[in-house]
Amino acid sequence: MIDLTQETEALAKRMAAAQNVSLDDAIRGALEERARATGVIADARRPRRRMTVEQILAVGDEIAAMPLLDTRSPHEIMDDINAV
Repeated sequence: MIDLTQETEALAKRMAAAQNVSLDDAIRGALEERARATGVIADARRPRRRMTVEQILAVGDEIAAMPLLDTRSPHEIMDDINAV
């Protein structure tokens, strides 16, 4: 068990009451927030997800299935852009 000063314990209890969470949750949340801010832990709210090969191919299939809105060749499009 960790020994806290009365002031620290009172502050933690006020935080827990204000957030309507348990004392443990209030302390853990404050520590995690500080740890993220200082770079001790990665931001857990935005976990990094890597796409599988199948997911990447599915995105490619969705894009390929979209209608072609401009039938000009890439060269013609670039000529128009450069003409401006």
